[in-house]
Parts: sequence; C-alpha cells; structure tokens
Amino acid sequence: MRLAYFDCVSGVSGDMTLAALVAAGWPAAELQQLPARLKLEGVTITVQPVRRGPFAATKVDVEAPAQQQHRHLHHIAAIIEAAEVSQSVRTRSLAVFQRLAEAEAEVHGSTVAKVHFHEVGAVDAIVDIVGALVGLEALGVERVEASTLPVGGGFVMSEHGRIPVPAPATAHLLKGVPIHGGPVEAELVTPTGAALLATLCERFGPTPAFTLRSIGVGAGTREFPDHPNVLRLMLGDADAATAHRPIAVLETALDDDNPQFAAALIPALLAAGALDAMLVPSTMKKGRPGLWLVVVCEVADSERLAGFVLAHTTALGVRRRIDERFELPRRLESVQTPFGAIAVKVASLPDGSERAIPEFEQVRDASERSGRPLREVSEMVRDAWVSRPRD
Repeated sequence: MRLAYFDCVSGVSGDMTLAALVAAGWPAAELQQLPARLKLEGVTITVQPVRRGPFAATKVDVEAPAQQQHRHLHHIAAIIEAAEVSQSVRTRSLAVFQRLAEAEAEVHGSTVAKVHFHEVGAVDAIVDIVGALVGLEALGVERVEASTLPVGGGFVMSEHGRIPVPAPATAHLLKGVPIHGGPVEAELVTPTGAALLATLCERFGPTPAFTLRSIGVGAGTREFPDHPNVLRLMLGDADAATAHRPIAVLETALDDDNPQFAAALIPALLAAGALDAMLVPSTMKKGRPGLWLVVVCEVADSERLAGFVLAHTTALGVRRRIDERFELPRRLESVQTPFGAIAVKVASLPDGSERAIPEFEQVRDASERSGRPLREVSEMVRDAWVSRPRD
C-alpha cells in the first residue's frame, strides 16, 4: 500500500502541496498541463527550485487573470465535471469543495447553495485542489496521513477586515483535527490546505511505520528567520495486511457523575482529538451503577486528553496503557446520489476486496432533508458506490 505522509512543519497550503508532490516525483509537466485539462484560460503554472532555510525545496506559483469572478459551488462543480481527469479525482475534488462550502456557510450564517466563494473559489484554488488529487493519483497513493498542524498566530487581513489566525473558515475546517499554535506569528494553514487534509487524511499524528521511498519538499511564499517555511511529503510503502501502530487507551470509572454531563463528554473528547471514546454501563463497588469511560487516542495526545477527562468529570484519576492497533487501510470517496454527494469510507480487506461504509452524519443529514428513512438512504449510498463509474 502506497502511503503519503505530510510532515507539516510550517502548516499547509494548496501551492505547497502541489510543490511537495512535484518534488516527490510527480512530473512538473503534468502539473503545468492541468489548466488546459480544466479548460481554464489564461492560467499558467511555474515550477522552480528555491531554498527555505536548510532545505532545497520546490516552489509552485499559479498565475491567473487579475479579474476573477466569484463562484458558487455549482459553478465549480461544472468546471470539475468537465475536466479531463479521472472520475475518482472528480468525486474527491467535489468532496473537498463541498467541505469548503459548508465551512463558509457556517462562518457567514448562510447555506451551501448561497455561499459565494472568494479566495477559495478563484481558479488558483481549483488548480490547487484538483492538482493535489491528480498528483496523489499519479504517484499511486492509497492512504494519506499527516502530522499535527501548526496554525501559526497573530492576525491577517481579509475582505472582511482584520481577523485572527486561524481564519474562521480554516478553524471550522479543522474541527476534529489536532492543531497547535506557532511556531511563528503568521497564517500557516490556509482554507484550501485545511480542506485538503481534513478531507483526505485517515490519521493525524506521529510518523507511521512504513518503508520510505521518496521525499518532496514544497516551499511556501514567505520566508521566516530561523524557521523553514516548507511542507515535507514522505512517500513509502506500508503492509496493507499487517499495518499496525501504537495507540494510547485511557480509562476511568465514573460512579458519581451526572449522566447528562457524561453523555456530553463523548462528542467533546472527539472534538478534542480522540480517535474514539465510549461509555459502558457498569456495576461499581458497593453495587452502585456507574459508567466506564474508555478513550482511544494518539500516544502524543494522551496526557492532554487525560487532563481533559480530569477537568470535565468527577474522576480523581485516569489510567493509561499503550496498545498496538492493527488497522485496515482506508480512504474516503465521494459518490453522487439522489441526495447529493455523500462520502463513504472504503476499507481494503486482506483478501483484496473492499468494504464501503457511508459516513453516518452525511446520511443523517440527507435523511432529514429528504424525509426518507436512514436505512433507505444508507443503502442507496452503498448501491451508488457499488455502481459508480470505474476509471
């Protein structure tokens, strides 16, 4: 299984992603032909070697006409559907833009259909997103992972004035993604970069166990003193049948907590970066009913999440152990259904077959919008994935 690990030492943006893919082995000529495949006139792409601190890196610049129209999601979808790219690239690109539209709608109190894309709707963002997916496909990537994201700090100027870092849409896109501030006072994660990784990544955390084959270093535009503004992409091979890695398991018993507060703890833990969290009814000492809290997380996040549990429950202690987890390789795909585009998680089984599971939150939203039963919507999504066009 070919794995791509994005080491986000200085955040992530669309152009840095393209540059890292080229540096890792995707031919620059294929990237430079992309505007023609997207039928975008007047757009050119330059690729050049640069240095960022100690790194020899690749810089990509997408140059577009000065006057660009503001687009709605359906305008962008039409461009992508007409592009000379694989169906997989189309569906995954649409999934990224759908996520961007949802973030913009949330921030501006609007709807996905009414959102006007500004910076992220410009042609350079279309090139960044579609190009990233074409590049990953060309390099044979089957799984994407990334490090914890440094978001920077301070303030930036936008069409709406001075705003804090991370920008509102970026912050919304990073829900559920482990982040931290710094290491410089600047915007290090752009909406395009956030949408790409939030949509494509199966895991955020330390470098996984895999055989490293190539490295690509993409350069950001700004240069910082004593900090290399680069995105490092590591490509390699992981054994799909036996892929495993260490994870932390946190446990504690709650025998005197308000069940309403305990129930609210699960989504809060997931939003704080837990991989999984559950409450199990149990009989405690002296025969009292209680709850057994189990949290699965990255080892690097275990101390922080243990503190979160102690701060938000009546527990006086949390146990931690390091387990080894065997994992099936998986990826996200987006399929078109009568209810719109819905994501499915596709797992590769050891016998070479695949298993697709629709994303429940999107199935529930589609069920509520359409008035159709959850089971019916889920089965229609699975049927759409089975019958989807093959490349």
